[in-house]
Amino acid sequence: MMSQMPQPTALSRCPSCEEPLEAGDRFCGACGYDLSAVPEPPQDHPTIAMNGSSTRTSEAAASLDWPLAPEPASSDTPAPVHRATDIRGTDSGGSELPHPDTESPGAQRPGGHPSGAQPAGGQPSGVRFDRPPEPDEYPLAPPGEAPAGPVVDPRTADLGAPVTPPAGTKLCVACRSGQVDSDGYCENCGHAQPRERDHMEQELGAVAAVSDRGLRHHRNEDAFAISSTALPDGSPAVVAIVCDGVSSATRPDEASLAASRAAAEALLTALPLGTHPQQAMHEAILAASEAVNSLAEAPPAHEEHAPHQNAPACTLVGAVVTPALLIVGWVGDSRAYWVPVDRSSPPARLTEDDSWAAQMVAAGLMSEAQAYADERAHAITGWLGADAYELEPHTASFKPDRPGVVVVCTDGLWNYAEAAEEMAEVVPLDAAERPLHSAQVLVGHALDGGGHDNVTVAVVPFPAPPQGAGSA
Repeated sequence: MMSQMPQPTALSRCPSCEEPLEAGDRFCGACGYDLSAVPEPPQDHPTIAMNGSSTRTSEAAASLDWPLAPEPASSDTPAPVHRATDIRGTDSGGSELPHPDTESPGAQRPGGHPSGAQPAGGQPSGVRFDRPPEPDEYPLAPPGEAPAGPVVDPRTADLGAPVTPPAGTKLCVACRSGQVDSDGYCENCGHAQPRERDHMEQELGAVAAVSDRGLRHHRNEDAFAISSTALPDGSPAVVAIVCDGVSSATRPDEASLAASRAAAEALLTALPLGTHPQQAMHEAILAASEAVNSLAEAPPAHEEHAPHQNAPACTLVGAVVTPALLIVGWVGDSRAYWVPVDRSSPPARLTEDDSWAAQMVAAGLMSEAQAYADERAHAITGWLGADAYELEPHTASFKPDRPGVVVVCTDGLWNYAEAAEEMAEVVPLDAAERPLHSAQVLVGHALDGGGHDNVTVAVVPFPAPPQGAGSA
């Protein structure tokens, strides 16, 4: 009887459920499988011998109709590749698997892809390619109301599409996506935006002016004002005012703007009343000084946040051109030059700087070349501002005997054409007919030279042409 009892199995795992077995087990403790019914394992007949040669050919393998790969036409041409979908197969029940070419277009494979659609390289297998189109926006509705219009899921929105800003907003010139705040900086990348005063041009027929920030300064601290009016006898009077903010002072850009506007307004008021142009220029400089002084009256809250601020300050140079007279006035180191149309006649500088270098030359202590080569050369000794030592407006009157142009400029230009002869070389020959083009050329000369400072220049033809009459 003992010989008829099932012998304990030597298996380590249940052939049915892979449950670990112990020696002497007759049944699987997990699934109850009868371990005595396990057939003996077949004899081992390896297909590949240890030396690499085949010891037998499997009859099952020989019966399969494997597609044969034809020999390549040449050694340089690779053999054609057979895909797995080229071979028919059966599922676990023995039924033939559907071929991809015969599947319905909308069928979904277990992997999540629609039939015939292969996942793109690197895409997860669960991505659906038959997703219906999504709406473009998800507008937020007011509380208690249903959202109107189509809704967009921000998770699937196209973040690369250009954003259209609301009407009236400015986009950053650097990143092209961030909005510009009230201080002139991008809210996205922080880039400072071009300001209106970075480059300014104006032409009034008988006079033109151009101002540029230059290549080194972060803002334009220069300003100009040009206009024309009529004298009591009906003859024209053309006005050009150029101011240069003192960078070491607080709010120099505001100082230059206030001074240029105040001086021009004073001249346009005095000249039609018959005030002599030289006297009108003197009074205009005083009016500009008062306008700059008023900027120093800052509110207490502003002073608390800027304890080291000083009074705004600027220089000023101006010209009044009539049919017979040329009047210039200045405080500081901005200049006016005379350049005749006939270049065989000598040009001239019409102003003397309020500067350390000019004082050294006037006192005979240094030559002009030595003084302007000194690092203290551009230290100004006169300016408009509440902390000026003593205001001394300079005015001069000339009666040129030939036509020409008056170049009214800041040191951002004359640093690159200091002598009158140098300035005359860069002034175009047709400056009297094309003042705006000439001003643009002069600013370009400074920028080509390095543009280390703000550059502002006004070009005024002399004598004032009749069409210059009338307020502008």
